Amino acid sequence: MLAGSSLANLSGHAAQADQWYTGSLVSPSGAKNHAGDMGIEPYYSYSQPVGSFASNGSSHPLHPRQQSFSNSTLWKYGITDDLSVQAHTVVGYGWKHAAGHAHGPQFGDFPVDLIWRFLHPNPKRFIPDLNLFAGVVMPTGAYSHLRSAQDGNGTGAYVFRFAITSQSTYTLPGNHALRLRVWNWWRRALTSARLRDVTTYGTAAGFRGTGRPGMSGQTGFSLEYGINQRWVLAMDLARDWGNGSHLKGWNAAGARINKISAASTDWQIAPAVEYNWNPRWGVIVGAAVYYAGHDTGIKIAPQFAVNTVF
Repeated sequence: MLAGSSLANLSGHAAQADQWYTGSLVSPSGAKNHAGDMGIEPYYSYSQPVGSFASNGSSHPLHPRQQSFSNSTLWKYGITDDLSVQAHTVVGYGWKHAAGHAHGPQFGDFPVDLIWRFLHPNPKRFIPDLNLFAGVVMPTGAYSHLRSAQDGNGTGAYVFRFAITSQSTYTLPGNHALRLRVWNWWRRALTSARLRDVTTYGTAAGFRGTGRPGMSGQTGFSLEYGINQRWVLAMDLARDWGNGSHLKGWNAAGARINKISAASTDWQIAPAVEYNWNPRWGVIVGAAVYYAGHDTGIKIAPQFAVNTVF
C-alpha cells in the first residue's frame, strides 16, 4: 500500500467531467488540481499471510504466520496548481504465534514528498497527466534495541524515493469513463542504521553493528471503470522488488557478521469497489492479493479507505 489516491473530476468529455473517483488502492495520485486543496485519506488494512515463495518461486505453507493491522493516512496539500506536498503517517500493530504481540500501536517511518505536474492532460489528443515525485522517508519508526521484534516498524535509515506517474482518461461505449494510471517508484537508502540487540533486521540480543536497506521499487498500473457517477470498479496490478539489506557487526558470541539478505520480488493484484457521495467524499473497499514472487510471503490484505478533499 504505499501509495495514495485522490478524488478528482475529469476535464474534457462530458461523461468524464461527471465521473467521481476515490482512487484505486495501490496507485499514487498526482498533484492536487488547485492551490489550497487539502486531501486526507486514511487507509486501514489487515495483513494475513497464507504461505511463502522460495527463491525458485515455488510456494510453501507458512507457520507461524506474522499478522498485522495498520493505519496509513495520506495527507496532501496543493501549494500551487501544479505543485503539491504529501506525507504519510503510519501506525501498525503486529503479532505472531510464539513470538508475542507488539507493546501497543507502533509508529512507522515518515515519508514526505513533493509532487510536480509537468504535463497537463488533454483527453481529446490522448495526452496524459504526468507527475514527478521526489522525497525522503524519515526514520521515525522503532527499529533497534526492541523489547520484542513485534515492536519494530522502521528501518532506522533515511531513504530517498523518486517516482514518475501517468494518468489518462477515456470514454467507453455506453458513456462509461475509464481512468488509467501507470507508475514507477524507486527507493535508495541515504544512510545506515546503528543497530543494537533485537532489531528489524532480524538480529538478536547482544548484536552490535549497522544495517542498510537495499534498493527497492514498484511498477504498476491501475484501471478504474465508472459504472455510473457514484460507483466505480477498480483494479491494480503491481510488481514490487527489493535488494537485500546489508548487515554488518558482531553477535553476542563476538562472531563477525557481514551479510546481505536475499533479494525479493512479488506480484500483487488489488481489486476494489469505490463509492462516492460527491466529488469530494468517497470510500473504497478491496484487498491486495500477493500471488507470485521470490523470497517473499504469500498474503492477502483486505483494506478500506475514506477519501476527503477540502
